[in-house]
Amino acid sequence: MPAKTSKPTSNLTFAFLGPVGTFTELALAQVKEAKNAKKISVNHVAEAIELVISGKAKRAIIPVENSIEGGVSATLDALAGTDKIRIYGEYLVPVSFNLVARPGTKLSEVKTIATHPVAYAQSRKWLLEKLPKHVHLPATSTAAAAAALLTSEQADAAIAAPTITNHHKLITLAKNIGENKQAQTRFIQIGLAGDLPKPTGADKTSVIVELPSDQPGALLAMLEQFSTRGVNLTRIESRPIGDRLGRYRFNIDAEGHVLDESMGEALAGLHRFSPKVSFLGSYSRADKQQTKPEGNNSNGQYADASKWLESIRKAR
Repeated sequence: MPAKTSKPTSNLTFAFLGPVGTFTELALAQVKEAKNAKKISVNHVAEAIELVISGKAKRAIIPVENSIEGGVSATLDALAGTDKIRIYGEYLVPVSFNLVARPGTKLSEVKTIATHPVAYAQSRKWLLEKLPKHVHLPATSTAAAAAALLTSEQADAAIAAPTITNHHKLITLAKNIGENKQAQTRFIQIGLAGDLPKPTGADKTSVIVELPSDQPGALLAMLEQFSTRGVNLTRIESRPIGDRLGRYRFNIDAEGHVLDESMGEALAGLHRFSPKVSFLGSYSRADKQQTKPEGNNSNGQYADASKWLESIRKAR
């Protein structure tokens, strides 16, 4: 399916996982810079990243983590495959699912339900209670499943985001059918490597790290680069490198900005420790939670320690 482009209204272009009505589009709606921008709907993460690298899109919005399913492997692997991309922001979207159908459809008539496998898994409990004899028809996205109801009769209903009825003439048969009512998906705004966003005091830094060798204590040594500087990790997730069994890279999100002394020291330590460290960016946290390094690791304390060391060296 070719990418669909909205009518251009500014010089900026944002790519997002489409079609319209996806949770990614809800994340895009949170981006102030994208309000009047040209928007390109793409089919997968790799396509969004390629549009950014080629210059056809200034930025892209892609999913990176779900509170139930964990990291989005397609995104993590794609980011590991290039050194040209940086993260410039993150956005949290509540994940709520509705059961929608063509006008005139009754819940008792629903036999086949189309949706993305992840949405289906999160709605299975409700479906087994209300529609125990239903059949699941997998779809590439919740939005695509809903849109297909108007062009095909393969499915009687679809599971999609509540906003899908803003885009298609469908009715809602049931609301909020997902099992976890607190579920969220985290999205990131990516672009080509460029100027760092300024520190806000409520920041995250993301990196990808490979261990130097497979030996006892290697993972601990990597984590100590953060812990000894009082830097808290918000996520660490392994993904296979792919060249042979037993080799993994680690996707890490940590509290703080690369311009913070504690974070800078931690990243410098990682660079000395690991054969490959990929810096993905420092950016403002979506939850705006202020970051405070543990222990004596404030910028001021680093400055005092540096002055003290310099005074000793000068005394020679």
